[in-house]
Amino acid sequence: MAKSKVLVVGGTGYIGKRLVMASIAQGHTTYVLQRPEIGLDMDKLQILMSLKKQGARLIEGSFSDHQSLVDAVRKVDVVICTMSGVHFRTHNILMQLKLVDAIKEAGNVKRFLPSEFGMDPARMGDALEPGRVTFDEKMRVREAIEDAQIPFTYVSANCFAGYFVPNLSQLGTLLPPKHKAYLYGDGNAKAVFMDEDDVATYAIKTIDDPRTLNKTVYLRPPENILSQKQLVEMWEKLSGKKLEKISISAQDFLAPLKGMDYASQVGVGHFYHIFYDGCLTNFEIGEEGEEASELYPEVEYTRMDEYMKLYL
Repeated sequence: MAKSKVLVVGGTGYIGKRLVMASIAQGHTTYVLQRPEIGLDMDKLQILMSLKKQGARLIEGSFSDHQSLVDAVRKVDVVICTMSGVHFRTHNILMQLKLVDAIKEAGNVKRFLPSEFGMDPARMGDALEPGRVTFDEKMRVREAIEDAQIPFTYVSANCFAGYFVPNLSQLGTLLPPKHKAYLYGDGNAKAVFMDEDDVATYAIKTIDDPRTLNKTVYLRPPENILSQKQLVEMWEKLSGKKLEKISISAQDFLAPLKGMDYASQVGVGHFYHIFYDGCLTNFEIGEEGEEASELYPEVEYTRMDEYMKLYL
């Protein structure tokens, strides 16, 4: 079967550039939307040129020019959007509604992967304010996709390792702690941690797979289902250093919330649901979903002890 042509929107971003490379690696003709809004952002331009050098095709289009989006979409079979949904960078989730309109008008897309790649928003209806805005907006996009009868796959990739693993899931840093680690509650709630390149590999695997059509694909490779306490112990074993562990109760964790800036409030709320509620693993995947490592056992996914070794 001929491989689908792919358009990645947000291809210069943290996960976007990895999806572009995974798409090329898996043999898809791969386009990246080049937006005029890039302006004088040299870093983004250099990423685009690097992706082009490695085989991506650049196609111009703007969210302020509906027809340009329609024209771009008509060149491909699959659209993947990776626009940022984290408040400490940029938060553009609802801009995807314009992309949904373009896909609907073009009428040729056989699969759309919207910007998800985190917690499953359909399971976050009781999330804390203001962090729930992320999930509410993703659900608005889902409703628009389904109302337009656009074929979709939602990818729930859980925790990107770069943000949660080397720092042992400590807030406010990306680097390993030197002396002490704060544990959320008893540190035993299970989460799922994913190498970002593996997220991209699994996501691209889904696009021509009839088993993932109109379903949520959960990335839950069994050896990467770990508690925060297990992450700390893994780091101690690798580094040969013991850390002082300080437990934070749920009440104490949430107490400073109202005095924080908006982006921090959102982040703390998400951490609360991951590490106190165990929201990534406290449910069984039903008929509406699939688990990626079961679908694609050939993928040699990165274990988190290997991921940590770079930081020694």
